[in-house]
Amino acid sequence: MQEPLVDRHFLERLERLTLHWQKSFNGLVGGHNVSRFAGPGQEFLDHRSFHEGDDLRAVNWRAYMRFEKLFLKMFQVEPRVPVRLLLDVSASMQTGSAAGEQSKFDYCRRLAAALMYIGLVRLDSILLQPFSSRLLDPFLCSGGRHRFQPAENYLRGLKAEGKTNYFETARQYLTTYPQRGLTIIISDFLDDADCCRPLQYLADFGHELLLIQVWGSEDREPWLDGEVELLDAESGAQLRLTVDRQACQSYTDAFEAHCTELRKLALRNGGRYAGLVTSMPLEEAIFGPLMLIEGA
Repeated sequence: MQEPLVDRHFLERLERLTLHWQKSFNGLVGGHNVSRFAGPGQEFLDHRSFHEGDDLRAVNWRAYMRFEKLFLKMFQVEPRVPVRLLLDVSASMQTGSAAGEQSKFDYCRRLAAALMYIGLVRLDSILLQPFSSRLLDPFLCSGGRHRFQPAENYLRGLKAEGKTNYFETARQYLTTYPQRGLTIIISDFLDDADCCRPLQYLADFGHELLLIQVWGSEDREPWLDGEVELLDAESGAQLRLTVDRQACQSYTDAFEAHCTELRKLALRNGGRYAGLVTSMPLEEAIFGPLMLIEGA
């Protein structure tokens, strides 16, 4: 039996979180999920566990009399702000992890699973959109927590292959999804071409960007020494060079500058940025440096 991407204990902790967006999108319901509780003209969809601070008016008292446990009734309001999660599945996502660390690809799949579960609990619909050189077949994650298993199975079926092409991905994305919304991008953002310009295009068209950069220890600090031969994981190109400590430090400085540029791009467009290393436990990342999901 395959090990789940996220264990049951972690899923229980995720139930108190909600995905937030900061922009106001004209013609769409505002985005802090307050309107998805009991009220006239709303469609019932699911229950979730009651937590301190929740609205008592939304408690299912019949369920309480039967199970002696408080459950909150969840309702859906339309229309909603589109939430789309772009997941980098290029070949480079399988690289950059030191011994004992999971690959960036596995880490990102687990992170995507956690975010999708949060959306399902809150009755958000999240479109999971894998990409490499282009957009691949998407998966619509909706319908409540009982729909999590199909989403997890979809993530398990993904493979990391192909080259990264942010320009083509951004062009297709803007054509395929013209309705503005929250765009979460999980990637290492390592590309031969400039990835910042395509990301700026997405922001210029009104999408709120939430950039989650994931790297392995060797991505940031490749402490090599002497003559080495480097192989590009996506293009297969080979490069021979002599490396010393100073060269490695220069590389790390350039990597940090790239991360800073991504952070500035997100912030100046009203978005958010988080940088994660694969050696950091996922729970620590979710409840620590991400800062992109907040307690409900």
